[in-house]
Amino acid sequence: MVEPADRPSTAGQRLGAPDSFGVSTLEPGLHLPAQAPGRKVSIRVQMLDDTQEVFQISQRSLGKVLFDLICVHLNLVEGDYFGLEYQDQRKMTVWLDLLKPTLKQIRRPKNTILRFVVKFFPPDHTQIMEELTQYLFALQIKRDLACGHLICNDSSAALMVSHIIQSEIGDFDETQSWQHLLHNKYLPDQDAIRDKITDCHRKHVGQTPAESDYQLLEIARRLEMYGVRLHPAKDREGTKLSLAVAHTGVLVFQGYTKINAFNWSKIRKLSFKRKRFLIKLRADPAQSGHHDTLEFAMASRDCCKIFWKICVEYHAFFRLFEEPKPKPKPILFTRGSSFRFSGRTQKQIIDYVKDSELKTVPFERKHSKILSSSSMHHQSSFFRSQVPIENVRSIPLEDLPDSAGQMDSNSAQEPPGATSATNGFRDNPVAPGSDLRQNHKGVGSPPDQRLLNPGSPASIPASPLKSHHPGLNAHGILNGEVVGVCLVAPSQLSPLTSPLLADAGYVRNDDEDEARRKKFPTDKAYFIAKELLTTERTYLKELQVITECFHSIAEKDEEAFPVTVRNLISANYDPIHKFHKGFLKEVETRLAQWEGRSNAHIKGDYQRIGDVLLKNIQSLRQLTTHLQKHLECLVELERACRSSRKAEALCGELEQQRVCYLPFNIFLLRPLHRLLHYKLILERLCKHYPPTHDDFRDSRAALADITEMVLQLQGAMMKMENFQKLLELKKDLTGIDNLAIPGREFIRLGCLSKLSGKGLQQRMFFLFSDSLVYTSRGMTPSNQFKVHGQLPLFGMTITESEEEWGVPHSFTLFGQRQSVVVAASCAAEMERWVEDIRMAIDLAEQSNGLHMDLLSTSPSDKKLLDEGGAEHESEEELCGSRSSLERQAQRGNTTVHVCWHRNTSVSMVDFSIAVENQLSGNLLRKFKNSNGWQKLWVVFTNFSLFFYKSHQDDYPLASLPLLGYSVTIPSESENIHKDYVFKLHFKSHVYYFRSESEYTFERWMEVIRSATCSVSRSLPSARKDLY
Repeated sequence: MVEPADRPSTAGQRLGAPDSFGVSTLEPGLHLPAQAPGRKVSIRVQMLDDTQEVFQISQRSLGKVLFDLICVHLNLVEGDYFGLEYQDQRKMTVWLDLLKPTLKQIRRPKNTILRFVVKFFPPDHTQIMEELTQYLFALQIKRDLACGHLICNDSSAALMVSHIIQSEIGDFDETQSWQHLLHNKYLPDQDAIRDKITDCHRKHVGQTPAESDYQLLEIARRLEMYGVRLHPAKDREGTKLSLAVAHTGVLVFQGYTKINAFNWSKIRKLSFKRKRFLIKLRADPAQSGHHDTLEFAMASRDCCKIFWKICVEYHAFFRLFEEPKPKPKPILFTRGSSFRFSGRTQKQIIDYVKDSELKTVPFERKHSKILSSSSMHHQSSFFRSQVPIENVRSIPLEDLPDSAGQMDSNSAQEPPGATSATNGFRDNPVAPGSDLRQNHKGVGSPPDQRLLNPGSPASIPASPLKSHHPGLNAHGILNGEVVGVCLVAPSQLSPLTSPLLADAGYVRNDDEDEARRKKFPTDKAYFIAKELLTTERTYLKELQVITECFHSIAEKDEEAFPVTVRNLISANYDPIHKFHKGFLKEVETRLAQWEGRSNAHIKGDYQRIGDVLLKNIQSLRQLTTHLQKHLECLVELERACRSSRKAEALCGELEQQRVCYLPFNIFLLRPLHRLLHYKLILERLCKHYPPTHDDFRDSRAALADITEMVLQLQGAMMKMENFQKLLELKKDLTGIDNLAIPGREFIRLGCLSKLSGKGLQQRMFFLFSDSLVYTSRGMTPSNQFKVHGQLPLFGMTITESEEEWGVPHSFTLFGQRQSVVVAASCAAEMERWVEDIRMAIDLAEQSNGLHMDLLSTSPSDKKLLDEGGAEHESEEELCGSRSSLERQAQRGNTTVHVCWHRNTSVSMVDFSIAVENQLSGNLLRKFKNSNGWQKLWVVFTNFSLFFYKSHQDDYPLASLPLLGYSVTIPSESENIHKDYVFKLHFKSHVYYFRSESEYTFERWMEVIRSATCSVSRSLPSARKDLY
């Protein structure tokens, strides 16, 4: 028998109540609400550790009485983070209202199971002071992972499961760990990543269960779907969306992708009317005090009310200093709802725990097979004795009523999401950007292609002290990325002694962004080196399309591709891929040392990149033989596709995969293009360094080596570019026998208006070195352009005819067989076309008039479309980020189609310049009428911006073709009071992008202008001599 004086403190005593029956939701000095007299009713509650408890309450007891009994049973101080959910008679999952009688809410208590779960997810788990509370949060994460509700990539999932296993069975033992994974299900597709889980588990030696919980929460809080419950809705256009609420405000999801966020500070009022949920925003001073109201349609009025209630509670819990007071009862009439948040706010919980000297109370970890500090001397039976035995009794899970299964199935239909702000803008070169793809097959729908503004969530203060963490490896690798590691100051220490992970993974405010910028190098050479790193990451992903995706497709049908073709591609691309994997690791290491994120950092010794480039370029020169054979690879691949329909179909299947976001032949060109990038980067380095700089000599030597390689391979590269472009155009055109013939060179494509008996008709023109072909948009499923006719260039003359026909920007082409009058959209477009056509005529004259008929000779191909039969596609459809990727199989968003919709043109010189101006890196994006900035990984290539959530993503979520866009700097009237911001706009489409430094700002402006501003200059003479 334990004497009262020796007995550990109960929850009530720790909260300062005068007797032993106080609970966490009561203020100090208050009594637990007495249960009303009358018959007792048994209520079943499922705990987070999957056990079930039965609590006896009075028929007239409020929900608060039941909740307080549970907190006493668990000895839980920070109980206000939790709630009780159940499935009502409408089969809807709702929260138990603590201010209403329990039995008025639960009509059939015998057939209903309440679930004790986390209700409020704080942005930073270090705000949770009690180890028991953190343990319960960890159980919630474990449940969400097992149910497939917490969507994350395989690396994050494996790392989290490894921490769960560490807390349950202790240090890694191969046999024990393997058996434990076989008998326990932590993920829907756990078997696929079992090896990753065990590899992560090996690194947690010596980690206690409490530290494992701490690490699990640190990783989970940075995931997009952490702590958010999705509520289905539709916008005014009928688009299916989901609404959610978080500590920052109201969120909007499409699938599992957050597309918008409305911060509490921007929301004036939340309300609902019938099935419509209304968000009224505060007036924007920039829009003359106009109040904006957003409307969403939900399934029913009850759905609206449920979501409105949880919004009210989240706002009160995270934003208010104290519990809101009840409204006075009206004398005659009632208006609106009397619902209010009940319980302590987060600030009250934190203040109370800080001000109280609470003892650390031991507790039992149900699933843990090791003894922790919390369960070494005490068992759970002792703590259950703190509550009268008739009020609580355990029951086996086999006795679950049917409603429990219904509740789980309902949860699967509406999985709880979570919002975790993305990383702060300033990313480390080896950046901790969360990879938020949905890799677990069969778990929900894939993320939608749209990426909108996520708002600007509140930030969390970071700690400046750094140290290695037991949850990371020796290099600070977490989820495949290098992250900073820090310790909190003594005054900020949590009940756990585990060090904190760094501030990677949340959105900072602008002041923190500025402070973080100052910690990093500001030298221009550093940003040049960082550009090398970011573009190398993208380049390595593109090489994987060849070395991995293509080979996996080819292995499906080994007879489709000849063995010689497969071996040729493998022999000449695999060594390149292997070399650049090692090169990328060296660059990542150097940038980490440059920033001082390595223990080996010595100031000055690592603040250069020329030595790394010199060493690797000298190694790359040994692969020149492989690079010279890439043209042969392209030719043989095309020959195989022409001779085998199976091979052509397999290549088409490869191009329909998301990872192949460009035509596959473009990826084959990338190794040669990469040499140009190295040359340009080294030129910028040499221009920046003074001759006395330590890195100047290495940079200059590397530049000499790469220049020699470029000159050696330039001829092959230009031939390969032209051949690839002809093959790509062949897929966009119908009615042509063979476009890619020896001697033919592509010069320009674009829109012109052709004058006919029906007036001006929009036509797509293709200028080659021997002929001019004009087409119209076809009505075929593949969206190809149908050839209407061709004009041989030999003997052609061209004259301006604006005065003759009265059509602005028009000119006449006089061929040997026919004449055509065409008009350009503007004077600049006319000048480009006239200059290129005259240059092409000169090329045709030099080739002595050799000309092959492009038109197909088959009768069906000779049938031309009706003049007015061209199918039109709206600009909105083109700009929609969903169409930009999902319709690649129908070739609905190629350069040809973009030029058609935006009435512009592009030349081979433009393509060559675009090749030199590829760029990758992090940008913040903001829409015209949105609040806050969204961090994205952006890749510029092929006249388009491709958007990723992080550099680790295998495929882009959205794209934005830039042809026709204008790039400018925002004016003062646009109220963009940030540095390094540029603006992209086309008609009503406006986007703002923000870079991290002056150098990156200038580079993004430079490369985007190369795509938005077409050049007009003669073809280089070297190109003329190639054929």
